[in-house]
Amino acid sequence: MIKFFLMVNKQGQTRLSRYYEHVEINKRTILEAEVIKNCLSRSKDECSFIEYKDFKLVYRQYAALFIVVGIDQTENEMAVYELIHNFVEVLDKYFSRVSELDVSFSEIHLL
Repeated sequence: MIKFFLMVNKQGQTRLSRYYEHVEINKRTILEAEVIKNCLSRSKDECSFIEYKDFKLVYRQYAALFIVVGIDQTENEMAVYELIHNFVEVLDKYFSRVSELDVSFSEIHLL
């Protein structure tokens, strides 16, 4: 099961976040900061799956954007990895080359 979905830039600023389980606002900020730090600190040669607390992080980088999905231990990492790619393909079709600016504006929140 997917717990959360994040889009962040290389500076670590969250551009889009969606939670599928209730998480208090103050805990979201802490969680996002730790998750972003873990993903941004990894090199491109390392695996895109990270064990983190009681769930797994699956992330993918597209230009200046990182897409991070938090999943539970029973979820298939490769399926989520492909889900991220499919999501980006849909954004590319909708925006004709998605960028960080597209994510920052409210149009993406309508999807």
